[in-house]
Amino acid sequence: MSPLSNTASATASGGILIEGLRKVYGQGDTAVEALKNVNMQVSPGEVVGLVGPSGSGKSTLLKCLGAIIEPTSGRMQLGSEVIYDDAWKVRDLRALRRDRIGFVFQAPYLIAFLNVLDNVALLPMLAGVPNAQARARALELLQALDVAHRAQAQPTQLSGGEQQRVSIARALANRPPVILADEPTAPLDSERALAVMRILNRMAQQAQTAIIVVTHDEKIIPTFKRIYHIRDGQTHEEAGQGICLD
Repeated sequence: MSPLSNTASATASGGILIEGLRKVYGQGDTAVEALKNVNMQVSPGEVVGLVGPSGSGKSTLLKCLGAIIEPTSGRMQLGSEVIYDDAWKVRDLRALRRDRIGFVFQAPYLIAFLNVLDNVALLPMLAGVPNAQARARALELLQALDVAHRAQAQPTQLSGGEQQRVSIARALANRPPVILADEPTAPLDSERALAVMRILNRMAQQAQTAIIVVTHDEKIIPTFKRIYHIRDGQTHEEAGQGICLD
């Protein structure tokens, strides 16, 4: 039995559970084991850090959990739904990514020809939400993130910090139970980096979203209450400082 099996109840209504995850690239003599035995658990409302040197497997793990690449073996669970158990258990991976997982990247990747409001409303619209309802949801998120006054602006008119807040709003637009953030504070100064972490923690608690933040950013490491280090394709958990962001 996996060492995290006793945490399954913690994900009954949300969160992330990863057990014994492996990913091997290639075959035979050229095979490379990028993930060897990854075990993680993130509860609803929790923001967890994932750190490790380049080539340690962080990006591979995020791509597996984000249903971008297929693991070789192991088990992944989002909330009460097992999405992978030595094979995909979800038929429509595109819909899984759209509806169940929010992505925040180092670069905001906003669509240049859409204004801020439509950048955030686009995903709900693609999921079939009526346009007016999708825009109302987008405006609600922009207000919560203090960028509603930029709703009609084009992405190029925003500061770096504003663009990142819009990208967080977009990640939350479909109310996903999981957000995967890949170096979300790397291009930001200390004040803006801590502001982003403050927002992620607040949104995690309000929406009971489980958030994994991959980072090398020393400025934000002290904000995590729990940190997973990944080394040689394996995870090791440790307690973080969890400094107050209020």
